[in-house]
Amino acid sequence: MRNTKLYPIFQALFSALLFGASAPISKILLGQIDPVLLAALLYIGSGAGLLTFQTLEKILYKKNIDEAGLTRRDFPWLLGAVIFGGILGPIIQMISLKVTPASTASLLLNFEGAATTIIAALFFKENIGKKIGTAIVCILSASIILSWNFAGQWGISLGALGIILACVCWGIDNNFTRNISAKNPYTIVIVKGLGAGTFSLILSMILGNYLPDFKIVLMALLLGFLSYGFSTVLFVFAMRNLGSARTSAFFSAAPFISTILSFILLGEVPGVTFAFALPLMIAGTVLIIRENHSHMHVHLYMAHEHRHCHTDGHHNHHHPGIPDSVYHTHYHVHERMEHCHPHTPDLHHRHAH
Repeated sequence: MRNTKLYPIFQALFSALLFGASAPISKILLGQIDPVLLAALLYIGSGAGLLTFQTLEKILYKKNIDEAGLTRRDFPWLLGAVIFGGILGPIIQMISLKVTPASTASLLLNFEGAATTIIAALFFKENIGKKIGTAIVCILSASIILSWNFAGQWGISLGALGIILACVCWGIDNNFTRNISAKNPYTIVIVKGLGAGTFSLILSMILGNYLPDFKIVLMALLLGFLSYGFSTVLFVFAMRNLGSARTSAFFSAAPFISTILSFILLGEVPGVTFAFALPLMIAGTVLIIRENHSHMHVHLYMAHEHRHCHTDGHHNHHHPGIPDSVYHTHYHVHERMEHCHPHTPDLHHRHAH
């Protein structure tokens, strides 16, 4: 019998492991494939693999995913997510990874969370508490240390700066995706994967790149499916049982898993800057995990459509014959409500402070 408490934790940790494996394995593949082409294959693998997974699930289990569909108003946000998160971010990352130790690149991936939060605060007026602010300072300081290159002419590692720039692109992507997060996550990943992957593939062909051996292509597609596609599936499944905060806390292990795999698979030896940056990255991650934002707040009248159940304290309408714990999707109304509980800036908590 499946352990209902441990199984979602396993899903979250395995999701982190799959995502964490992407940087060191991509570093290995970059010895035999162009960076732009690799970025294309990774995202095509993600979209095509997840589409296949979803289709097989429908056929084998006669099961339709009960999620809110995308509407015309969602497409500008989705297009922005495709451009920044599916095209620019991965291409910049792969080009930078080619000249950067995988362990350094893996640790720098922590900057994505900091970039996401900074952009959310500056452009989407999202609140940042003291713990999150301190965490950003820790992660930003560690990123600066990792970008030092004492042997370089300018004292800066361009490869490390490239990874940071890729994280900024993903931070923009995350904030765009936030605006459509109530919609079917599988559709978002499939569209982003196939759309961005196809564009990058065409760009790679224009640049004169050719497909390598079939075995390398297959490995890149499989890595894309596992690290970006299936990892997302596991993350979503875990989030539905653990909640977004706890799932994100477990998933925050991904950069550190990636760093360990870089040492094991590539035999990399950490340098002085790595030794100084690691404690700061760990401190920043711990502060994010331990954030507990709670205060009296007001929910104004709202009407929208998304997947939900009636046990979360925010969906107080009822359906005859349907247990409150059953997830379902429909257009529904939230009346004005005031209460106090720990929360994050999710779909129902984007109030001002």
